[in-house]
Amino acid sequence: MAAHIVVTRFGMVRLSSHDAEQDAIRDREQVMTSPAGGSVEPGGPAEPPNGRASGGRGHRQGDILRLRGDVPGRVRWIGAALGVVSILGLWILASTVWSGEGFSVPTITATWNALVEMWRDGELWPDFVASSQRVVIGYSISLLIGVSLGLLIGSFASINAFFEPQVGFLRYIPATALVPLLIIWLGIDEAPKIALVVVGTVFYNILMVADVARAVPNELIKASYTLGARRWTVMRRVIFPHSWPGIVDVARINLAAAWLMLVVAELLAAQEGLAFRIIRAQRFRRIDRMFALLLVFGILGIVSDMALRMLRNRTARWARDD
Repeated sequence: MAAHIVVTRFGMVRLSSHDAEQDAIRDREQVMTSPAGGSVEPGGPAEPPNGRASGGRGHRQGDILRLRGDVPGRVRWIGAALGVVSILGLWILASTVWSGEGFSVPTITATWNALVEMWRDGELWPDFVASSQRVVIGYSISLLIGVSLGLLIGSFASINAFFEPQVGFLRYIPATALVPLLIIWLGIDEAPKIALVVVGTVFYNILMVADVARAVPNELIKASYTLGARRWTVMRRVIFPHSWPGIVDVARINLAAAWLMLVVAELLAAQEGLAFRIIRAQRFRRIDRMFALLLVFGILGIVSDMALRMLRNRTARWARDD
Protein backbone atom coordinates (compact mmCIF):
# COMPACT_ATOMS: atom_id res chain seq x y z
CA MET A 1 0.00 0.00 0.00
CA ALA A 2 1.05 3.60 -0.57
CA ALA A 3 2.65 5.36 2.36
CA HIS A 4 1.25 8.64 3.66
CA ILE A 5 2.38 11.30 6.16
CA VAL A 6 0.08 11.28 9.19
CA VAL A 7 -0.03 13.82 12.04
CA THR A 8 -1.11 11.94 15.15
CA ARG A 9 -3.02 13.46 18.03
CA PHE A 10 0.24 13.79 19.99
CA GLY A 11 1.68 16.08 17.31
CA MET A 12 4.17 13.51 15.93
CA VAL A 13 4.75 13.05 12.20
CA ARG A 14 5.25 9.54 10.82
CA LEU A 15 4.89 7.46 7.65
CA SER A 16 1.87 5.19 7.60
CA SER A 17 -0.10 2.96 5.30
CA HIS A 18 -3.60 3.82 4.12
CA ASP A 19 -5.22 1.75 6.89
CA ALA A 20 -3.17 3.42 9.61
CA GLU A 21 -4.12 6.79 8.19
CA GLN A 22 -7.81 5.99 8.57
CA ASP A 23 -7.20 4.94 12.19
CA ALA A 24 -5.45 8.24 12.92
CA ILE A 25 -8.35 10.20 11.45
CA ARG A 26 -10.83 8.33 13.63
CA ASP A 27 -8.66 9.03 16.71
CA ARG A 28 -8.65 12.74 15.97
CA GLU A 29 -12.41 12.78 15.62
CA GLN A 30 -12.75 11.14 19.04
CA VAL A 31 -10.42 13.68 20.66
CA MET A 32 -12.31 16.58 19.09
CA THR A 33 -15.47 15.62 21.04
CA SER A 34 -15.50 15.20 24.83
CA PRO A 35 -17.30 12.27 26.46
CA ALA A 36 -19.75 14.63 28.18
CA GLY A 37 -20.71 16.37 24.97
CA GLY A 38 -18.45 19.44 25.26
CA SER A 39 -16.29 20.29 22.26
CA VAL A 40 -12.59 21.02 22.61
CA GLU A 41 -9.81 22.38 20.49
CA PRO A 42 -7.29 19.95 18.97
CA GLY A 43 -4.73 19.05 21.61
CA GLY A 44 -6.62 20.85 24.40
CA PRO A 45 -8.42 19.43 27.44
CA ALA A 46 -12.13 18.76 27.34
CA GLU A 47 -14.19 21.53 28.91
CA PRO A 48 -16.82 20.09 31.22
CA PRO A 49 -20.34 21.40 30.48
CA ASN A 50 -22.28 23.32 33.15
CA GLY A 51 -19.23 23.56 35.41
CA ARG A 52 -19.14 19.79 36.07
CA ALA A 53 -16.22 17.46 35.61
CA SER A 54 -16.25 14.96 32.76
CA GLY A 55 -17.97 11.70 33.56
CA GLY A 56 -20.53 13.39 35.84
CA ARG A 57 -18.35 12.95 38.95
CA GLY A 58 -17.79 16.65 39.68
CA HIS A 59 -19.89 19.21 41.52
CA ARG A 60 -20.74 22.71 40.44
CA GLN A 61 -18.71 25.27 42.37
CA GLY A 62 -20.37 28.25 43.93
CA ASP A 63 -19.48 31.67 42.56
CA ILE A 64 -18.25 33.02 45.90
CA LEU A 65 -16.03 30.09 46.91
CA ARG A 66 -14.84 29.09 43.44
CA LEU A 67 -11.13 28.27 43.41
CA ARG A 68 -9.27 31.18 41.80
CA GLY A 69 -12.55 32.55 40.61
CA ASP A 70 -13.67 36.15 40.42
CA VAL A 71 -16.50 37.71 42.38
CA PRO A 72 -18.53 40.87 41.70
CA GLY A 73 -17.29 44.16 43.11
CA ARG A 74 -20.31 44.36 45.40
CA VAL A 75 -19.35 41.07 47.04
CA ARG A 76 -15.80 42.31 47.58
CA TRP A 77 -17.00 45.46 49.30
CA ILE A 78 -19.37 43.48 51.52
CA GLY A 79 -16.56 41.09 52.48
CA ALA A 80 -14.23 43.99 53.30
CA ALA A 81 -16.92 45.65 55.42
CA LEU A 82 -17.61 42.43 57.32
CA GLY A 83 -13.87 42.06 57.98
CA VAL A 84 -13.66 45.55 59.49
CA VAL A 85 -16.79 44.99 61.57
CA SER A 86 -15.39 41.70 62.92
CA ILE A 87 -12.17 43.42 64.03
CA LEU A 88 -14.10 46.20 65.75
CA GLY A 89 -16.32 43.60 67.41
CA LEU A 90 -13.31 41.75 68.81
CA TRP A 91 -11.89 45.04 70.05
CA ILE A 92 -15.14 45.87 71.86
CA LEU A 93 -15.21 42.43 73.47
CA ALA A 94 -11.57 42.71 74.54
CA SER A 95 -12.08 46.16 76.08
CA THR A 96 -15.32 45.34 77.92
CA VAL A 97 -15.73 41.63 78.61
CA TRP A 98 -12.16 40.30 78.56
CA SER A 99 -10.35 43.35 79.95
CA GLY A 100 -9.15 43.09 83.53
CA GLU A 101 -6.29 43.97 85.84
CA GLY A 102 -3.71 41.81 84.07
CA PHE A 103 -5.14 42.25 80.57
CA SER A 104 -6.12 45.86 80.04
CA VAL A 105 -7.43 46.98 76.65
CA PRO A 106 -8.66 50.56 76.14
CA THR A 107 -11.98 51.21 74.49
CA ILE A 108 -12.25 52.58 70.97
CA THR A 109 -13.36 55.95 72.37
CA ALA A 110 -10.43 56.17 74.79
CA THR A 111 -7.98 55.29 72.01
CA TRP A 112 -9.41 57.94 69.72
CA ASN A 113 -9.29 60.56 72.49
CA ALA A 114 -5.64 59.72 73.17
CA LEU A 115 -4.82 60.11 69.46
CA VAL A 116 -6.54 63.51 69.36
CA GLU A 117 -4.76 64.56 72.55
CA MET A 118 -1.31 63.74 71.13
CA TRP A 119 -2.17 65.61 67.93
CA ARG A 120 -3.31 68.71 69.81
CA ASP A 121 -0.24 68.66 72.05
CA GLY A 122 2.02 68.69 69.01
CA GLU A 123 3.66 65.34 69.83
CA LEU A 124 2.34 63.15 67.03
CA TRP A 125 3.38 65.05 63.91
CA PRO A 126 7.16 65.40 64.69
CA ASP A 127 7.34 61.71 65.61
CA PHE A 128 5.48 60.77 62.43
CA VAL A 129 7.83 62.84 60.26
CA ALA A 130 10.96 61.47 61.95
CA SER A 131 9.93 57.83 61.56
CA SER A 132 8.72 58.32 57.99
CA GLN A 133 11.98 59.96 56.93
CA ARG A 134 14.04 57.11 58.34
CA VAL A 135 11.96 54.50 56.55
CA VAL A 136 11.89 56.37 53.25
CA ILE A 137 15.65 56.92 53.15
CA GLY A 138 16.64 53.48 54.40
CA TYR A 139 14.15 51.54 52.30
CA SER A 140 14.97 53.53 49.17
CA ILE A 141 18.62 52.56 49.54
CA SER A 142 17.60 48.95 50.13
CA LEU A 143 15.40 48.90 47.01
CA LEU A 144 18.10 50.50 44.86
CA ILE A 145 20.60 47.82 45.86
CA GLY A 146 18.04 45.01 45.81
CA VAL A 147 16.61 45.79 42.37
CA SER A 148 20.00 46.36 40.70
CA LEU A 149 21.70 43.33 42.17
CA GLY A 150 18.60 41.14 42.02
CA LEU A 151 18.11 41.71 38.29
CA LEU A 152 21.76 40.84 37.62
CA ILE A 153 21.64 37.70 39.78
CA GLY A 154 18.41 36.55 38.17
CA SER A 155 19.68 37.19 34.64
CA PHE A 156 23.32 36.05 34.68
CA ALA A 157 24.33 32.64 36.00
CA SER A 158 27.92 33.80 36.56
CA ILE A 159 26.84 36.70 38.80
CA ASN A 160 24.47 34.38 40.63
CA ALA A 161 27.32 31.94 41.31
CA PHE A 162 29.45 34.76 42.73
CA PHE A 163 26.82 36.32 45.04
CA GLU A 164 24.81 33.25 46.06
CA PRO A 165 27.07 32.10 48.94
CA GLN A 166 27.52 35.65 50.23
CA VAL A 167 23.85 36.56 50.24
CA GLY A 168 22.94 33.12 51.58
CA PHE A 169 25.29 33.64 54.53
CA LEU A 170 24.44 37.25 55.34
CA ARG A 171 20.66 36.90 55.16
CA TYR A 172 20.67 34.40 58.04
CA ILE A 173 22.37 36.85 60.39
CA PRO A 174 19.56 38.57 62.37
CA ALA A 175 19.65 42.27 61.62
CA THR A 176 18.61 43.07 65.19
CA ALA A 177 21.80 41.39 66.42
CA LEU A 178 23.77 44.09 64.60
CA VAL A 179 22.24 46.95 66.60
CA PRO A 180 25.06 47.11 69.20
CA LEU A 181 27.69 47.11 66.44
CA LEU A 182 25.87 49.78 64.45
CA ILE A 183 25.68 51.99 67.54
CA ILE A 184 29.42 51.52 68.17
CA TRP A 185 30.35 52.18 64.54
CA LEU A 186 27.85 54.92 63.63
CA GLY A 187 26.86 56.49 66.94
CA ILE A 188 23.33 57.14 68.18
CA ASP A 189 22.14 59.66 65.59
CA GLU A 190 20.20 58.89 62.41
CA ALA A 191 22.89 56.79 60.68
CA PRO A 192 22.45 53.53 62.68
CA LYS A 193 18.65 53.67 62.38
CA ILE A 194 18.78 54.05 58.60
CA ALA A 195 21.52 51.42 58.35
CA LEU A 196 19.40 48.94 60.30
CA VAL A 197 16.49 49.44 57.88
CA VAL A 198 18.85 48.79 54.96
CA VAL A 199 20.49 45.71 56.46
CA GLY A 200 17.18 44.26 57.62
CA THR A 201 15.54 44.37 54.17
CA VAL A 202 18.18 44.45 51.44
CA PHE A 203 18.94 40.71 51.29
CA TYR A 204 15.27 39.78 51.00
CA ASN A 205 14.83 42.37 48.26
CA ILE A 206 17.81 40.92 46.38
CA LEU A 207 16.60 37.33 46.52
CA MET A 208 12.97 38.08 45.71
CA VAL A 209 13.81 40.39 42.79
CA ALA A 210 16.18 37.70 41.47
CA ASP A 211 13.30 35.21 41.49
CA VAL A 212 11.14 37.72 39.61
CA ALA A 213 13.86 38.16 36.97
CA ARG A 214 14.22 34.38 36.57
CA ALA A 215 10.50 34.18 35.76
CA VAL A 216 10.94 36.15 32.52
CA PRO A 217 10.17 33.68 29.68
CA ASN A 218 13.23 32.55 27.73
CA GLU A 219 11.23 32.88 24.53
CA LEU A 220 11.17 36.67 24.93
CA ILE A 221 14.92 36.82 25.42
CA LYS A 222 15.63 34.55 22.46
CA ALA A 223 13.26 36.54 20.26
CA SER A 224 15.06 39.76 21.24
CA TYR A 225 18.42 38.29 20.31
CA THR A 226 16.94 37.09 17.02
CA LEU A 227 15.80 40.63 16.23
CA GLY A 228 19.35 41.91 16.80
CA ALA A 229 19.10 43.31 20.35
CA ARG A 230 22.25 43.43 22.44
CA ARG A 231 22.66 42.14 25.98
CA TRP A 232 21.98 45.38 27.86
CA THR A 233 19.19 46.31 25.48
CA VAL A 234 17.48 43.04 26.43
CA MET A 235 17.98 43.89 30.10
CA ARG A 236 16.51 47.36 29.64
CA ARG A 237 13.72 46.68 27.16
CA VAL A 238 12.67 43.11 28.04
CA ILE A 239 13.74 41.84 31.46
CA PHE A 240 13.19 45.02 33.47
CA PRO A 241 9.72 45.89 32.03
CA HIS A 242 8.55 42.29 32.39
CA SER A 243 9.84 42.18 35.99
CA TRP A 244 8.47 45.58 37.01
CA PRO A 245 5.10 44.39 38.42
CA GLY A 246 6.86 41.74 40.49
CA ILE A 247 9.41 44.29 41.72
CA VAL A 248 6.63 46.54 43.02
CA ASP A 249 5.04 43.54 44.76
CA VAL A 250 8.39 42.76 46.39
CA ALA A 251 8.58 46.36 47.62
CA ARG A 252 5.08 46.05 49.08
CA ILE A 253 5.86 42.83 50.94
CA ASN A 254 9.20 43.87 52.44
CA LEU A 255 8.05 47.35 53.47
CA ALA A 256 6.59 45.78 56.61
CA ALA A 257 10.06 44.50 57.51
CA ALA A 258 11.42 48.05 57.09
CA TRP A 259 8.98 49.36 59.69
CA LEU A 260 9.90 46.46 61.98
CA MET A 261 13.59 47.35 61.78
CA LEU A 262 12.78 51.00 62.45
CA VAL A 263 10.82 50.14 65.56
CA VAL A 264 13.76 48.12 66.89
CA ALA A 265 16.14 51.01 66.24
CA GLU A 266 13.91 53.59 67.89
CA LEU A 267 13.32 51.42 70.93
CA LEU A 268 17.04 51.38 71.68
CA ALA A 269 18.31 54.82 70.88
CA ALA A 270 16.05 57.67 69.78
CA GLN A 271 14.77 61.01 71.00
CA GLU A 272 11.79 61.16 68.65
CA GLY A 273 9.75 58.74 66.58
CA LEU A 274 6.59 56.67 66.83
CA ALA A 275 8.29 53.73 68.57
CA PHE A 276 10.06 56.13 70.93
CA ARG A 277 6.66 57.59 71.82
CA ILE A 278 5.35 54.09 72.60
CA ILE A 279 8.17 53.59 75.13
CA ARG A 280 7.32 56.93 76.72
CA ALA A 281 3.68 55.87 77.02
CA GLN A 282 4.73 52.56 78.59
CA ARG A 283 6.59 54.32 81.37
CA PHE A 284 3.40 56.10 82.45
CA ARG A 285 1.16 53.09 81.69
CA ARG A 286 -0.77 55.07 79.07
CA ILE A 287 -2.13 52.04 77.26
CA ASP A 288 -4.61 54.21 75.39
CA ARG A 289 -1.73 56.13 73.81
CA MET A 290 0.09 52.92 72.97
CA PHE A 291 -2.96 51.63 71.10
CA ALA A 292 -3.32 54.97 69.33
CA LEU A 293 0.27 54.78 68.08
CA LEU A 294 -0.27 51.19 66.94
CA LEU A 295 -3.22 52.45 64.93
CA VAL A 296 -0.93 55.01 63.30
CA PHE A 297 1.46 52.22 62.28
CA GLY A 298 -1.41 50.25 60.79
CA ILE A 299 -2.77 53.23 58.86
CA LEU A 300 0.71 53.97 57.51
CA GLY A 301 1.00 50.38 56.30
CA ILE A 302 -2.38 50.41 54.56
CA VAL A 303 -1.74 53.76 52.86
CA SER A 304 1.74 52.76 51.64
CA ASP A 305 0.47 49.40 50.39
CA MET A 306 -2.36 51.04 48.48
CA ALA A 307 0.04 53.61 47.00
CA LEU A 308 2.41 50.91 45.75
CA ARG A 309 -0.48 48.86 44.35
CA MET A 310 -1.77 51.93 42.52
CA LEU A 311 1.72 52.53 41.13
CA ARG A 312 1.85 48.98 39.82
CA ASN A 313 -1.60 49.16 38.27
CA ARG A 314 -0.87 52.45 36.50
CA THR A 315 2.60 51.61 35.24
CA ALA A 316 1.90 47.97 34.36
CA ARG A 317 -1.71 47.78 33.22
CA TRP A 318 -1.23 44.24 31.89
CA ALA A 319 -0.64 43.00 35.45
CA ARG A 320 -3.13 45.13 37.35
CA ASP A 321 -5.41 43.83 40.09
CA ASP A 322 -9.04 43.96 38.99
